[in-house]
Amino acid sequence: MKNILNRYLPFAVVITAFCALAYATVQQAYRQGANDPQIQMARDAAYALEQGKTAEQVVPSEVVDMDRSLAPFLIVYNMDEQPVAASGLLNGFKQTVPEGVLGYAREKGENRVTWQPQPGTRIAAVIVPYKDGYVLAGRNLREVETREAQTTQFAGTTWILAMIATLIVIAFGERFLTDK
Repeated sequence: MKNILNRYLPFAVVITAFCALAYATVQQAYRQGANDPQIQMARDAAYALEQGKTAEQVVPSEVVDMDRSLAPFLIVYNMDEQPVAASGLLNGFKQTVPEGVLGYAREKGENRVTWQPQPGTRIAAVIVPYKDGYVLAGRNLREVETREAQTTQFAGTTWILAMIATLIVIAFGERFLTDK
């Protein structure tokens, strides 16, 4: 039994590392990809505002229910960090973001966050500052999180099966193929 464990442990470590790496790579690709439309939307809206357009001209008139819809939306905040125009509403209201989120965007030039304005509603948000405030572009992460859950199940199942198969092969080899 000791020989089996001595041979199995290095394989177990490698299998675990590769399954974790595969999971993390796919999960991050899903999550980072969830920002793609918002990056373009926030930057374009901030540029239009810098060029003299009003928040009402930049923000789409069609209202998006942030909890139910997967459509992207825009929120424009003033320098006091209050929403002045929004195509995304939650429970019928414009939303404010947690303290520090907009300030970080001002300091760094952009901020990409996962924002949870209420339990069960998670938003992939990109915030870009402009001279008179901030633009937030966001969209609901529900579909991305479904894919992440599937990735978790797949990686976990693969890990378990690889661990069991490796143990069986090593035990078989130890039992039947080694000279005693």
